[in-house]
Amino acid sequence: MEKHNVGIRSLGSYVPEGIRDSFYISEASGIPEPVIREKFGIKLVHKAGPEESVSAMGVKAALRALDGMDPMELDMVVYCGSEYKDYYMFNCAAKIKYDIGADRAVAFEIHNLCSGGVYGLKVLKAMMLQDPSLRRVLMVSSSKEGDLINYKDTDSRFMFNFGDGAAAVVLERDLGRNVILESAMIADGQFSTDVYVPGIGCNNRDNFDNMAYEDRFLRVRNLKDMKSRLDPVTLKNFCGVMEQAVANSGYTNSDVGFIAPICMKKSMLVGLLDHFGLPENKSFLLEDYGHCQSADCFISMEEGLRHGRLADGDLVVTISAGTGYTWASTVIRWGPCDG
Repeated sequence: MEKHNVGIRSLGSYVPEGIRDSFYISEASGIPEPVIREKFGIKLVHKAGPEESVSAMGVKAALRALDGMDPMELDMVVYCGSEYKDYYMFNCAAKIKYDIGADRAVAFEIHNLCSGGVYGLKVLKAMMLQDPSLRRVLMVSSSKEGDLINYKDTDSRFMFNFGDGAAAVVLERDLGRNVILESAMIADGQFSTDVYVPGIGCNNRDNFDNMAYEDRFLRVRNLKDMKSRLDPVTLKNFCGVMEQAVANSGYTNSDVGFIAPICMKKSMLVGLLDHFGLPENKSFLLEDYGHCQSADCFISMEEGLRHGRLADGDLVVTISAGTGYTWASTVIRWGPCDG
C-alpha cells in the first residue's frame, strides 16, 4: 500500500507594532517591574490597534505563509485561533479565505483555546490523508486577547503575558519534508470553569444590560483554588503529553531535537529542555512576543529557523496548553524524509 504524508510547506507570522512592555504592565497593575520581568518572564507583548482586527492580522500572517503561492491553489482554509474574533458568532475562516482570494477553498474552524493549533495539525493531517482532494490546506491562528486583560485584576496575573498577533501554516499532502507525525493530548475538565469571560454567553444572556465592567474581561473564578489543583500537575502534564506524542511517533526522548513551546516563563522552558536533555538553544523563548494564543508554537518554529536553532533532521516537539484544561503536543520530523 502506498504510504502518504502531510508536511509543513511554509510558515508565516504577524505581530502589530504597538507594544506593552514590562514597565507598562507594572504601571497598570501596580506589580513591581522586576517581578514582571523576572518572575512573570514578561519583557514585552504586542498590542494591536483598533483597526487591526483578528481576521486582518490572520490575513497578514496567511499572506506571509503563502509567500507568493497562488491562493487559488488552496483547497481549504482553517481558523484555529482565539474565539474572541471580529464579531460574536462570526466565521473568521470564511473572512480570511475571502480576503486572501482563496476562492476555490472550503473553510471551517477548529477551537480548543490555546491548544487548538497544535492539535489542529493532527485533525488536518487525518482529513488530508483520508481525502485526496485536500492537497494544500492553510491553517491560521490569530489573537487579540490583549483586549480581555484587566491589569487591575491581579487574580488574572498569569494572563498578563497575553499579546496580540497571528501565525499561519501551509500544509501539503505528500510534500516529503517537514512531515507531521503523531500527537497526544491530556484533558482535565475540572478546570473548565476556572477561567472565562463571565459577562458574555447564554448563562448571562438576560443580564447583558447590567453587566459589571469587570465581567467583560477574562477572569479567574478562584485563583487560590485553581492554583492548588493546577500547580502540582502542570510540569508533569507538559512532560507527559510530549513524551506520549514522541512515543506515538515511534521515537524516544533522546531523539528530540527542538522544542516549539507555547509562551512560558524561562524557568518552565528550561525545565522542559532539561527533561529531554536539550540545551537552551534548541528552543525559542517568546519573551518579545508574549502569548499569542495557539499561534505560539508556529512562531517558535519560525524563529527557530530564523536563528539557525531548528535544522533539517531535527525531531520537533510542539507543546501547548489551553485553559479548560488541555495539554497538547504534536511531533514533526523537520527536513526531507521518506514518510
